[in-house]
Amino acid sequence: MSEGIRTNSIPPDTLATILESAVLAPSSHNTQPWRFEISETGVSLFADRLRALPVNDPDDRELTISCGCALFNLRIAAAHAGFDAHCTLLPEPGDEDLLATVSFTPVSGAEDRQTELFQAITRRRTYRKRFEPKQVPSNVLSILEESAETEGAWFQVLDSEHARHQVAELVAEGDAAQWSNPSWRRELAAWMHPRRKGDGLTVPGMVAPVAQLVVRTFDMGNGVGAKDRQLADESPVIAALGTAGDGVEDWLKAGQALERVLLRSLGQGLQASYLNQPIQVAVLRPKLQHLLGHSGFPQILLRFGYPATDLPAAPRRNLQEVVENSDARAIKAKQASRR
Repeated sequence: MSEGIRTNSIPPDTLATILESAVLAPSSHNTQPWRFEISETGVSLFADRLRALPVNDPDDRELTISCGCALFNLRIAAAHAGFDAHCTLLPEPGDEDLLATVSFTPVSGAEDRQTELFQAITRRRTYRKRFEPKQVPSNVLSILEESAETEGAWFQVLDSEHARHQVAELVAEGDAAQWSNPSWRRELAAWMHPRRKGDGLTVPGMVAPVAQLVVRTFDMGNGVGAKDRQLADESPVIAALGTAGDGVEDWLKAGQALERVLLRSLGQGLQASYLNQPIQVAVLRPKLQHLLGHSGFPQILLRFGYPATDLPAAPRRNLQEVVENSDARAIKAKQASRR
């Protein structure tokens, strides 16, 4: 694998290890919507629009946030390997798919290798089950708030029971709106795969066709909404992560902040999952913004707690599927121009 992964600034095996960490980032429906291009000067991160969710994420906002998460993992893995990762966001305004370029500089052994964050990358899970009925200390929440701020985002915990209940109602309302849309259900069903597929929402192979048919056919919004409302009400922590603006660069910052928060939370024994329905459904996002009383834009709604059990990692595609060198991209572009 490493024979095709080369840059002048970093050994191929080391770069392969860094990229293996990058692709462990979370993404909507586990779509893994990223591509990496290797050149002599470093790594370029591209959005893979073929893996977009046009109904669930019409502006590619969550797609870009997912790529930001992958970029943060890349930075941490590089630091652990002894390299500074110098990132430039949106380096070419004319290429909307090129989200970031990264170059690497070796650092001395005395530098911070980000060991805790690096080790958390492989342990992070999207924990959709109930959490232990145990409160999260306020000093831990302060750590998460500082983590988001480090990456240029904000992190706000919903403290009052009234606010938490209102958020739970928005989540249920979002579920009802999404499930009532046949196009949304078809899109969800299309990403329900057996684990061997390497992406998507894992469904046992024998029942996958039936599960897909049920999701496509039936509006289960009321049942799903009731379950999510209960999850929200019972979660020890509900928090929003947001940014001052709402453009592509803000979304990339939100992704990096999200992954830093998730990895730092693991160091405190926490896991997290998402309640993003009030942000995904456009008419509900202003209501959430008003509830938060924050001048910025909520990008992610999270629930945190102490996991009651261990979960397996979500499947991932092979590096060969997401990595190419600059020569290969140039050839593809030339072939496309001839059509």
